[in-house]
Amino acid sequence: MKKGNYDIMKVISVREHSQYARQAIAYFQKRWATPDSMAVYEDCIIHCIGSDSPLPQWYLLMDDERIVGCAGLITNDFISRHDLWPWICALYIEEADRGHNYAKLLIEQAENDARKAGYKNVYIATDHIGYYEHFGAEYIATGYHPWNDSSRIYRIALA
Repeated sequence: MKKGNYDIMKVISVREHSQYARQAIAYFQKRWATPDSMAVYEDCIIHCIGSDSPLPQWYLLMDDERIVGCAGLITNDFISRHDLWPWICALYIEEADRGHNYAKLLIEQAENDARKAGYKNVYIATDHIGYYEHFGAEYIATGYHPWNDSSRIYRIALA
């Protein structure tokens, strides 16, 4: 992976910068939602603003005013392992911006927020093999989704 120019990238917490809520909703819906799940992203992002709970968190990765990527930190990523949380979810980097390790910025923000909230680990449900290991993730199990599919579960220990 090429090293990106981290100085120009900024991770925005939608919780802390509610003026980005509509942009975040549209972006997450465009990148992750199905017609049946559009409202899930809108409702969850809207209700994280002003919440006393440390979860959920929603992040945008910005290059000036252009959204480069996104991620979330949530209680469950539609997976059978309800005994594990929080989950880094919906990680996405625009294709034109891939290869610069920008995902690291989003993952680090989620890790920092999870650590501040007192969590010892974060989890990721994915089909990618060999990607999250670059960020210190360890494969721990297989989990099952309500739509009759499964994903690998990774854990990142928070020091």
